Amino acid sequence: MHIVISWLSLSLALFVTSLLVPGFRIDGPKGALAVGAVFGVLNWGIGWLLFGIIGVSTLFIGFVFAFVTWWIVNAILLKITDALSNSLSIDRFSTALVASAVLSLVSAAERWLLR
Repeated sequence: MHIVISWLSLSLALFVTSLLVPGFRIDGPKGALAVGAVFGVLNWGIGWLLFGIIGVSTLFIGFVFAFVTWWIVNAILLKITDALSNSLSIDRFSTALVASAVLSLVSAAERWLLR
């Protein structure tokens, strides 16, 4: 049940992000569910690997500034999700960076409201 709630929460956050960030488009609520599933699986599967690679390649500074590293990792994962899904369209990597920041803020606000 926890996985379903996490998936729905991520899908809602992605949909809200698409409403707020120009150049970040999702094809409606059904598209948000599909994008949430793909992004969630990618984050679970290769998110930590990318985080580790960036952390080591920056001589461990990436681990000290983990919030910046996760911001970049999420932007990379959003671009990969864009390539794998027909329901998501991201214009540029800079748009993915902005969307990653907004997605983090929306997710944090959502978690705060659900408490």
